[in-house]
Amino acid sequence: MKKGFYTIMSAQFFSSLADNALLVGAIELLKTSNAPAWQVPALTPMFALFYVILAPLVGAFSDAIPKGKVMFVSNTIKVIGCLMMLFGGHPLLAYAVVGLGAAAYSPAKYGILTELLPPSQLVKANGWIEGLTIASIILGVLLGGQLVGARLAPWLLGFDLPFVTTGVDTPPEAAISAIVLLYVVAAIFNLYIPRTEAVLQPLTSNVAEMVRDFSQCNAKLWADKLGQISLATTTLFWGVSGNLRVIVFAWAAAALGYGTTQASSLVGVVAIGTAIGAVVASWAMRLDRATSVIPLGVAMGVLVIGLNFIRDVWVAAPFLIMLGAIGGFLVVPMNALLQHRGHNLMGAGRSIAVQNFNEQAAILGLGAFYTGMTKLGLSAFGAIAIFGVVVAGTMWWIGRWHKRNTVVHRDEVERLLAIARSDKH
Repeated sequence: MKKGFYTIMSAQFFSSLADNALLVGAIELLKTSNAPAWQVPALTPMFALFYVILAPLVGAFSDAIPKGKVMFVSNTIKVIGCLMMLFGGHPLLAYAVVGLGAAAYSPAKYGILTELLPPSQLVKANGWIEGLTIASIILGVLLGGQLVGARLAPWLLGFDLPFVTTGVDTPPEAAISAIVLLYVVAAIFNLYIPRTEAVLQPLTSNVAEMVRDFSQCNAKLWADKLGQISLATTTLFWGVSGNLRVIVFAWAAAALGYGTTQASSLVGVVAIGTAIGAVVASWAMRLDRATSVIPLGVAMGVLVIGLNFIRDVWVAAPFLIMLGAIGGFLVVPMNALLQHRGHNLMGAGRSIAVQNFNEQAAILGLGAFYTGMTKLGLSAFGAIAIFGVVVAGTMWWIGRWHKRNTVVHRDEVERLLAIARSDKH
């Protein structure tokens, strides 16, 4: 791997670490302020909101400006969201602003991989970036749980700056103050990300033209016989997994009687399994064989339903690791295939923006659905059952879709697979 790759990894790790610690801090902030129960699951769709709204703009923005600079600006926006949450802004609104920063960050984070590395290293690179991202999820939710917990929170609250009144009086506020520092560390790494040789694409000021260009890119990727399958798979995976993090908190409270700090450890356990699956996939899978993992999606949906029958943490932990590992092994090669097809069809930033739009639209839609069901009294067990059925059924349908492509459009599919096998530069 090129030297700049590890700088990108470091920046991504600390930014994602802060994102996930902040989710736990925001959950605890809502709970301690006696907010309505539906606002906790609403955090996930609020984070996804700007991914969907700004999708036509952030991809073009990422392709017009050096991606290291884009990532720096994005982290600055995340800091602003944290400060809003810290100093009286509504947690849902503030978390949406953090999501705005993440929406701008993502096309640059993934797009720079296709600019820096050859296609033959994309699966391995995705294994690294997904593995580190998942490691940051593990450590982030654990860190967030500890920052609002009984051990670290009093120490943080006891830390005073001379001659400065911060107004930080509660454990979640103290946690959010510490999380701001993680974003600052990520921003420092952003400054050292190398400039690639990729040609910058002009950014038009005509919003209607950008929306039209984005719509054409979206249609082009959905029309591609490999792009559509990988996009459908990753869209479903992230739509469900994005909401499962919040659902696990509710499930842990209902099934095991866990509070926020204890439940955060179970979210971390899922992420451990995902990291294992991602790393194994990065070594075992090739780009042209990515679609062979589709049946694992059906298995993942069945395992999600099985979570409802577990009432013992010693059974839950290995079960969640296995569930996460299947998901990690599924998403890494499909994500790499999607990036490869997107990079061949359009600019790297635009293709990632299309991917983000579809995935975050799924998170937003499923999150809004779960939030509405929570407001109407749906239990965590009911939500998990519904999500599991959706995953298994949809992945079965995607598998049938791909089989039809290989029969009806056999020549085109084989041509695209040959490009994936032979493109080594």
